[in-house]
Amino acid sequence: MTVQHEAPSEGTADALEVWIDQDLCTGDGICAQYAPEVFELDIDGLAYVKSGDDELLQSPGATTPVPLPLLNDIVDSAKECPGDCIHVRRVSDRVEVYGPDAP
Repeated sequence: MTVQHEAPSEGTADALEVWIDQDLCTGDGICAQYAPEVFELDIDGLAYVKSGDDELLQSPGATTPVPLPLLNDIVDSAKECPGDCIHVRRVSDRVEVYGPDAP
């Protein structure tokens, strides 16, 4: 795998992953509205990411790959999230490219 040091843009092949900080999640469900294939609210009222086979990942800091066709929906989720708890980062160097800690 090659390492890229710039933020991903359209046509970039660098893999991204997303995770939710449940300590900051407000349970509004905006993320699940934007990208239900990736986010889901659990019985505890908090949002979690899902694996590629639709399994809810409830471990703290659990990540899931960002499918390129859903990138815009996931970015919109991070921007609109009232809890600022959605983080999208490059897999190669773990640098956040979208979310509250993005440069």
